Amino acid sequence: MFMVNYLFLVIMVLVSSGFVVLLERSVLGYIQLRKGPNKVGFMGLLQPFSDGLKLFFKEQNFPYMSNFLIYYLSPMIMLLLSFTLWCLMPQLFNIYGFDLGLLFFLSLTGMGVYGVMLSGWSSNSKYALLGCLRAMAQVISYEVSMALIMICMFIFVFSYNFLEFFYYQSGVWFLFFSFPLFFCWLLSCLAETNRAPFDFAEGESELVSGFNVEYSGAGFAFIFLSEYMNIIFMSMITVVMFLGCDLLSFFFYSKLVFIIFWFVWVRGTLPRFRYDKLMNLTWKMFLPISLIYFLFYALVLCYLLL
Repeated sequence: MFMVNYLFLVIMVLVSSGFVVLLERSVLGYIQLRKGPNKVGFMGLLQPFSDGLKLFFKEQNFPYMSNFLIYYLSPMIMLLLSFTLWCLMPQLFNIYGFDLGLLFFLSLTGMGVYGVMLSGWSSNSKYALLGCLRAMAQVISYEVSMALIMICMFIFVFSYNFLEFFYYQSGVWFLFFSFPLFFCWLLSCLAETNRAPFDFAEGESELVSGFNVEYSGAGFAFIFLSEYMNIIFMSMITVVMFLGCDLLSFFFYSKLVFIIFWFVWVRGTLPRFRYDKLMNLTWKMFLPISLIYFLFYALVLCYLLL
């Protein structure tokens, strides 16, 4: 049952990734006063399948001077890490339970940097290398404040298990206890997933699509799927930690779709940030705020326990 459950979850996430791309293209179209994809199928609903087939049947090129084995394996590493993250989705009827879910999440997000680094380095292209270096610096910097924000929220539930949020938020959402942390978390999610306005890894205007510039066909599709699976996962974690975690309700998935829509909305509204401001944001704003909250919550917890 564990394998059936996980296989069903992975298939649903893969299909969801395709439709999130369709949602993004449609919303960006309406923001820019034009139509999005609307020709393939009814209202363009078959567009994700068309794009997927096109990508997987395209010729797989590789740079002659690239490190061949690592170049081919790094997209698979990124996709595998994104698949593994979905083990953490809290489910009430489940064979496996992650009592140390927070530590597992931080370990996997830390390893995600290696996929970006290897894909950029193994391409043996200066544009890909620049993109991967900027992505690594960005992700490593924002991981620090993101981990502290998560620890602040896990202090509320006395556990590292994501499922505990379901029980502890039955009365009130944790959003109301930590309003500034919620906004810090949302912006950290944007930076972690390399989304606009923090899309420096794929700064098209100066880096020619960043670390994935040499990939085509299935390799590019794997990187693309990994990125959108991470966006859906971070949206799900946001709903779990801050917005009630009412797993048995349709409202849970409505909130999840709204957070994904917010990712797209930000991309269509804001211009790209400046790189030095990006680094200042995490080290001089998010880190002090999350540290102050962490000390406050820890002191309150000690007082209650004593």
